[in-house]
Amino acid sequence: MTLCQVAAPLLPLVTEHVHDGLTGNGGSVHLTDWPSAEQFPRDAELHAGMAQVRDACSTLLSLRKAEGLRVRLPLAKAVVATPDVDLIAPHLEILRDELNVKDVELTTDVDRFGRKELVLNPKALGPRLGGRMQQVVRAHKAGDWSVAGNAVIVGGVELLDGEFDFRLVSDGDGGAVATLKNTEGLVVLDTEVTAELEQEGAARDLIRQIQQARREADLDVSDRIRLTITGTESVVQAFEAHRALVMRETLAVEARSDAMATEGETEIVVERVPS
Repeated sequence: MTLCQVAAPLLPLVTEHVHDGLTGNGGSVHLTDWPSAEQFPRDAELHAGMAQVRDACSTLLSLRKAEGLRVRLPLAKAVVATPDVDLIAPHLEILRDELNVKDVELTTDVDRFGRKELVLNPKALGPRLGGRMQQVVRAHKAGDWSVAGNAVIVGGVELLDGEFDFRLVSDGDGGAVATLKNTEGLVVLDTEVTAELEQEGAARDLIRQIQQARREADLDVSDRIRLTITGTESVVQAFEAHRALVMRETLAVEARSDAMATEGETEIVVERVPS
């Protein structure tokens, strides 16, 4: 009902039709009162948790791209290190699905994986500090700097916005590391690709190709199919290792795989099974 009311100015005929179906022709949606947001509950904790999940997903997917690891390739593990792990904990399944990783570890031990390092911006510092610039540079190199709230102090001099930045220095034992945008946390992506993970990734690539073949054959989304895959030995092995997954995802009731005698592109044939 509320969706009909707020969408009515943009979709007047569709919302009128849906509103009639919901109310049994109980008057026009355009004559109802505009809904008030105060009538609906707001879960601040859920909102904050999902914001952190989105931040973690976005950062980890950027790491995937930077490392050249396609999303369909499953990875063993991702770590989210942040002071507010309790907000993320209820949404681990979302993280696993979005990132295509086998396991997600949550921890509050941010220092276990990396530390923030202060980086000065001489172009911004020079004009303001003048002769004191070298004092600040020497103090920075000597490690004489601290963070107090939002203030950064180097050698007794408080820096202003734009005069400094932070970069992450990884202290982890492998994997790609990046800081989260909206919290004092970081994420770690296990970039090691085992033969088993590579094989599952190949099977998921097959699923995409089969779904494309279904669309090109103008099949309905609910149509069952007979499936024939002809490919290299590695493609056939990937299919056979994950036969149940491929058949389930593509609605195949029968499937056959044949290895090519020579290298070539994978050939996929789908046939609709009469209902």
